[in-house]
Parts: sequence; C-alpha cells; structure tokens
Amino acid sequence: MKTKLEYIWLDGYKPTQSLRAKTRIATNFSGKLEDCPVWSFDGSSTEQAEGGSSDLLLKPVALFPDPARKNAYLVMTEVLLPDGTPHSSNGRATITEEDEDFWFGFEQEYFLMDSETNKPLGFPVNGYPAPQGPYYCGVGAKFMFGREIVEEHFDLCLEAGLNVEGINAEVATGQWEFQIFAKGAHNAGDEIWVARYLLERTAEKYGVWVDWHPKPLGKFADWNGSGMHANFSNGLMRTCGDKKVFDAICEEFGKHIEEHISVYGADNDQRLTGLHETASITDFSYGVSDRGCSLRIPVGTVEDGWKGRIEDRRPASNGDPYKIAAVIIKTTHKAMAKM
Repeated sequence: MKTKLEYIWLDGYKPTQSLRAKTRIATNFSGKLEDCPVWSFDGSSTEQAEGGSSDLLLKPVALFPDPARKNAYLVMTEVLLPDGTPHSSNGRATITEEDEDFWFGFEQEYFLMDSETNKPLGFPVNGYPAPQGPYYCGVGAKFMFGREIVEEHFDLCLEAGLNVEGINAEVATGQWEFQIFAKGAHNAGDEIWVARYLLERTAEKYGVWVDWHPKPLGKFADWNGSGMHANFSNGLMRTCGDKKVFDAICEEFGKHIEEHISVYGADNDQRLTGLHETASITDFSYGVSDRGCSLRIPVGTVEDGWKGRIEDRRPASNGDPYKIAAVIIKTTHKAMAKM
C-alpha cells in the first residue's frame, strides 16, 4: 500500500518565516513517527543555504493523519544541518528547558484576505466597512465573511487529531481565531504550526490567502490587530492557592521584557500601542481580568482560589510558538527559583 507523507517545515525568510511542504511516498507505512525517515531539501531555495552546499535535513518530530488527502499523513519536521545539528532557523531547537508540566493554550488570530483586492474579506474595494463592533462572534451575511473556510479548517484540525478547543469570529471583518491547547512547548508549537499549515492549504481552495501580520490594516487604522495570546500554567500555578506565586511570576516577566518581545513576532510594535485592548510595547503591566495589561490573570484563576493560569497578551499572530513557549518556561523557572 502506498501512503503520502507531507513533510512540513519552516523556511529561513526574515523577519517572519513561512511554511514549506513537499510529499514523499512510503510503502506499507506503519503510521508511526519513528518510521518517518529523515529527508532532505534544497535550502538555497528557502533562504537557508548557499547554492554550492544546499542540502539540509528534515527531521520528523510530529505525525498527524491528513484528512484532506487519501492515504496521507502530515509530518511536522525541524530543519537540521547535514551534520545533524539544528539550523539557525530552527525555532524548535530554542526549547532548551522543556517541561511537560507546562500547559499552553494559544489563541491564534488571523485575517482572511481577498486575493483580488488584497483586503480582508468583507472590505469594500474603496473605503472601509462599518466600524468594528458587530463582527466579534457575530452571525449573518452582513457581518460574517469566510465562515465556510473557517468551518472546513476546524473540521480538518479535529480529524487530524489536533487539540483545537474552539473558534470564533474576531473584532474586524474577515478576522478569525482558533484556540489550541497542548502540554509541553514542543507539542504546543507542533500543533500550532500544523494548524496554520492546514489553514493556508484550505484557504487556497477558495482563492483566499491568510495574513498573519499583527496589524495588516496599518498601525494607525482604528481596528484591532491580530495576536496569539499565550495562556500558560505549570503544576505549582494550578495547585498553589497563593496570590504571591502569581505576583512573583508576573514581576519576573517584567524583568525580561526585551527577551520576550524579541521572539513575540515581527512588527508587533504596530499592534502593541496601548490601544485596541493592548498594552504599549514600551510598558509592562499585569492585573486581574485586565485586557489592557501585558499579562492578564484571568478572573477564573482568582475565583478558583488562586489556582490556574496567566495569559501573556503580548505575542503577535505571526510569532513562532516554539520560541514563545520556550521563553515563557525559561522566565517562569527563574521566578520559581527565587521563591
């Protein structure tokens, strides 16, 4: 029996990497990750190598059924140099303090764009639609655009075994969100990237492209940008019942602002302005149930007796979830070491 294996990886484009993929055929494939062979590709075509020495390796790291193709799997990979060491573009390799005790819930926002106008779905050719307000979690053809793409993507993710926990329309027309929960930084990053890949491929069918930019309508437009809020917790946070633990973690985050912002996505300064439910990129703040803070402690965490999670609202929609999760674990570990 022949099986299609779709190898997915991240290229070397800067400041924001793009997804790449190619298919190989396997005979009598077992359906197990360990039976996906290491493969190679031409790095000179993806800004990852020079033409005179362009072979790079694709190491399989996660495997999911591909419900959109017959006899097929999605193979998430990381890019290695020929000697087996991580390529400089390999964000997954930045996870140096993996801790399966950390749980992540990423809220991935994005815009669906009309390929003819290069504007969000629902935007007129000239001018703007009605101001934001009726679009968030809205319904009806007057306000909702692209739902068929979003619903198809939702089903594909679930059939692939991705732990998508929900979807919703966002505050601007043509803007949507999906949420993924996973345990461990590696798993969280793998699932977000595969979900992004499935969305890109699904949108292709409709002649629509996905804009992951945090402020595609411009810095000064009176529309919310797109983020990828990172909800996180570890065993201590989920069981401590102590406000001091959450305060200590938030205070430690405030000591490493640049380290976090540097991996939270390109052009994030256009989104983090202090307006549109964001804190300014130059400031740091935290508070309970405050969407204008850098870090939000959900009211549910307080109501559960200071047991739960923190939401970092700064990551942009185009951020690399591997790098984001890695730095969150690192800073939280620093806070815990001081307790």
